[in-house]
Amino acid sequence: MSSDDLASAARGARAVEVAAQAKVNLRLRILARETTGYHQLETLFLRLTLADTVRVRRTSATRTLDVAGDGDLTTLGAPERNLAWRAADAYGAANGRHGGFAIEITKRIPVGGGLGGGSADAGAVLRALDAMADEPLGAPALLALAAQLGADVPFLTSEHAYAFAWGRGERMLGLRPPPSRAALLIVPGFGVDTAAAFGWLAESRDAADAAGGGEAIVLDAEALSTWDQLAPLAENDFERIVAQRHPEIAEHVAALRSLGCIVAMMSGSGSTVFGVSASPALEFIAEHQAPGPGDAARYIRTHTATRVEPVSVIE
Repeated sequence: MSSDDLASAARGARAVEVAAQAKVNLRLRILARETTGYHQLETLFLRLTLADTVRVRRTSATRTLDVAGDGDLTTLGAPERNLAWRAADAYGAANGRHGGFAIEITKRIPVGGGLGGGSADAGAVLRALDAMADEPLGAPALLALAAQLGADVPFLTSEHAYAFAWGRGERMLGLRPPPSRAALLIVPGFGVDTAAAFGWLAESRDAADAAGGGEAIVLDAEALSTWDQLAPLAENDFERIVAQRHPEIAEHVAALRSLGCIVAMMSGSGSTVFGVSASPALEFIAEHQAPGPGDAARYIRTHTATRVEPVSVIE
């Protein structure tokens, strides 16, 4: 069944389910800071097969959000502050129908690790509500709505498995994803506050480097779709400054490189480090299936994705 057929099947449904896929940043450049305080960025987003499960049900008036699953969920705060709730609220305001909703999320993506878990849940809710709507907003309006929620949300609301994004993340060019590869995520026993990471980065740049640092390069879309040509372009402006405060980041990156990963780096502002295998096989992560003695890190095996999982109807 095509994506259009799936969308038609969901129209008018009472409840749907979406796989809210995690993302990694294969390239992340932080550029100039605007007068509003926001930073311009350039990034290569790639989805993973690791995903939360998000179920959305339309109700007459009541609004609920239930979150269960892996990790410390006490850090998520009040339901009304959750990105998934805010996405549903924003969607209702945008289409003029302030009905109720019941959202259930089963978490598998580590919370606050730079993998876009909250943003993926928000994107899944927007996709779910638009799929069920009698008069959907459509992609342009949906992405504009997503941009109000955070820099990762537009990509994780889109139908792109892989994209180059710039501005505040709202401007995107969908790309042909590189072939699926095994990936290992190392999630340290600490998080990194994104605002603090931006502060550390600002401190590390002198006045001449304030526009983002580094030499500008021209990215070729075709080259970005092959691992061999993509790997030399993989970099993250946050990695060095976060590793200065958390040396474990550099240690994990080095360990992944020693295993032969074609890409090994930190995702987003951290703290998750990921490695991508040079082949589709999983053998390269055999040594790291579980933490060693005294190691507080979690090790998660997954794959890079080549497609966005569709919305499926529950009832």
